[in-house]
Amino acid sequence: MPSRVARPGLARATDEELCRAFLDGEPAAFETLVTRHRSLVFSLVRRYVSRPEDAADLVQAAFLRALEASRRVFSRFTPAGPAPFRAWLVRVALNLAKNHARQGQRWRPVLVQTGTEATAADPAESAQEGLERSEQQRQVREAVLALPRRQREVLTLRVDGGLSFKDIAQTLGITENNAKVQFHHAVKRLKAQVGAPEEKS
Repeated sequence: MPSRVARPGLARATDEELCRAFLDGEPAAFETLVTRHRSLVFSLVRRYVSRPEDAADLVQAAFLRALEASRRVFSRFTPAGPAPFRAWLVRVALNLAKNHARQGQRWRPVLVQTGTEATAADPAESAQEGLERSEQQRQVREAVLALPRRQREVLTLRVDGGLSFKDIAQTLGITENNAKVQFHHAVKRLKAQVGAPEEKS
């Protein structure tokens, strides 16, 4: 059985190097990719489900599908070219999540980080402050739910996923300029109602 211990330097390797290492027979390379991108995938699929355990199931399904298809997909990457692993993985996860949502599941109540996401209750918070915070969260939820599908997807990938517009375009099969336009319109709509979302740095 191949060793499952990551070789020295594996954690510092790029996604492209990890993809090629996996093709060369290093299973720990794929494990490193999973560790590196698990939080991203979870934050994306969590937007489509109401329960965190459902999100965890979708994360597992996404990586299992990635593992099943990895040799076929990774083999397309040229030695001199970059392997768009993250964008491809995000596409797999989004497709699974959207299929899950279409099967009767509801979109997650809180979608974007606007400084008003649900947090643990502050013991010092008054009842009035708690009500105001809940109302602000409700407004954020409704504003995001009202966005057109494409704007909502671009916003989620940009804010929660931290993807570049180039990666977003590749993931959604649109142009980079269109991704920027969709994000601009989404932010404009949200800003008019609840304040603009903050991008991840």
